[in-house]
Amino acid sequence: MFGRGADIGIDLGTASVLIYIKGQGIVLQEPSIVAINNKSGEVIAVGEEARAMLGRTPQNITAIRPLRRGVIDDYEATEKMLKYFIHKAIGPRLIKPRIAVCVPSGVTEVEKRAVEDATRQAGARKVDIIEEPIAAAIGAGIDISRPCGSMIVDIGGGTADIAVISLGGAVVNKSIKVAGDNFDEAIMTYLRKKHGMLIGERTAEEIKKNIGTAYTRDFPVEMTAKGRNLVSGLPKNIVLSSDEIQEALAGPIDEIVWAVRDVLETTPPELAADISDRGIVLTGGGSLIYGLDKLIAERVGINAVIADEAISCVAVGTGLFVEYKYSRKNRRRNAYD
Repeated sequence: MFGRGADIGIDLGTASVLIYIKGQGIVLQEPSIVAINNKSGEVIAVGEEARAMLGRTPQNITAIRPLRRGVIDDYEATEKMLKYFIHKAIGPRLIKPRIAVCVPSGVTEVEKRAVEDATRQAGARKVDIIEEPIAAAIGAGIDISRPCGSMIVDIGGGTADIAVISLGGAVVNKSIKVAGDNFDEAIMTYLRKKHGMLIGERTAEEIKKNIGTAYTRDFPVEMTAKGRNLVSGLPKNIVLSSDEIQEALAGPIDEIVWAVRDVLETTPPELAADISDRGIVLTGGGSLIYGLDKLIAERVGINAVIADEAISCVAVGTGLFVEYKYSRKNRRRNAYD
């Protein structure tokens, strides 16, 4: 434990952090949430423990998401969160780990540097940055080195990244700040306007996961949602149907579908033909909304499939990237010995 370094892949997501370790796979998956004492600035809780505090903290404690729309919103909180998760995943070590971190394809160089600096401060001896669509494609089992077009749509918490990949790089890509968090916000707005009811982030997320719908179901499903009456201020319970949530999610879902169309329309003809044959691969937690694959296929005329283990694809791909990179360097070094 103490004498050996580690190669780590981190999916530093707006909603969740996932950590992949060489030879072990995914070893950690926790919410990207930090609870902070407002007076002292001390971190009270991180991850699942902090998530349980959302909407339930006293005035002297604030539970925050240090990443917004795929980028760092609170640098210090992000650094502390990373340090906590890395230590939890690998324990104390004399040799600092080499870490690859994924970022949305649309981030600026300044935003990339912020992620790199925060990861170094959290305890990395070497940091590599990889774009999310590339990591997602690798994690989904796509051979990105081949000279043929593969299309990946990665829908996380803060961003949706769409890319056409060939020969190890993104030929065409687009990143939009519409994703899982927007689904939650759309549900909260719908309930406020349609039912005069206020709900929190956690309740919106539960509704999204349980009855979230992008394509009309053959048999609608229902669930009871609990919140507060907007007028009386008293607790209120209502029964929601998947048809209502489909209506609530129509706006952000349409934005993602149009982004997919935009990327396809600017894809070189040869690669577009490959994608037509191979289909579109969906990854990320947002891709699990019921019927999103069917809706995309219907709107763009190309088959769309959800990758196995869609939530962990980016983390696995990031880990495999760093694993391959340094194993290749070691082979080269040994060849010269």
